[in-house]
Amino acid sequence: MHYVIHCLDIPDSSGIRRAQFEAHKAYIAAASVKVVISGPLVASDSETPIGSFFLVKAEDLSQVEALNRNDPFYKAGLWAQIAIHPFLKRVDNRI
Repeated sequence: MHYVIHCLDIPDSSGIRRAQFEAHKAYIAAASVKVVISGPLVASDSETPIGSFFLVKAEDLSQVEALNRNDPFYKAGLWAQIAIHPFLKRVDNRI
């Protein structure tokens, strides 16, 4: 099953994001849950990170919740809001 993880950062959190980025990147690369695609959500300037997006493939919701709770960004308190939803992929036009 696919799941979407949508996270919004706390205000003025660029320092937290920068400090945890390498640990977060290593964590995602080694995750037991397959991360299909991920990256930062950005502000209207198309540059300033304001959150995170993940499309993952996992056996069940509990695996996705564990992936999220163990992320260095989560542990550092970066995200003010987190939403996790099952996702039914219908179209995939990635090049």
